[in-house]
Amino acid sequence: MRKAQAKKLPLAPDPKFNDKLVTRFVNNLMWEGKKSGAFTIFYDALDKVAKQTNDDGYEVWKKALANVTPAVEVRSRRIGGATFQIPSEVRPDRKISLSIKWLIRYSRDRNGRSMADKLANEIVAASKGEGAAFKKKEDTHRMAEANKAFAHFRV
Repeated sequence: MRKAQAKKLPLAPDPKFNDKLVTRFVNNLMWEGKKSGAFTIFYDALDKVAKQTNDDGYEVWKKALANVTPAVEVRSRRIGGATFQIPSEVRPDRKISLSIKWLIRYSRDRNGRSMADKLANEIVAASKGEGAAFKKKEDTHRMAEANKAFAHFRV
């Protein structure tokens, strides 16, 4: 039998916006334990977003995250020797996790001078319903829709 599930450690809210979601985002953005560097990149990106959109960078970022958040995904399930892609709802915690990871991953893949530039561009694109992270969400939803016939296999 498995041991007890690990307890989730409470996150400290970030200093500027006093938001735990920002800390969670920065933790995913961070490389090699350099958290202050990750905070610098994030805040620079929000400043650039504010300049580009003439809007509050923090609000644009929240809108971008909401636009990238998936509602359904497909999970593989083996039934009688065949593997089926079964559409299922995404848990609330996993929704946020996926949207954060997609935004950061596709920011890194963009071309730009600095990570702050790349992140800012991806945030602006996602808030408008464009960009690679938004496309990933659309593809995930499309796959779930295409495999709707196997929904009765859901556990």
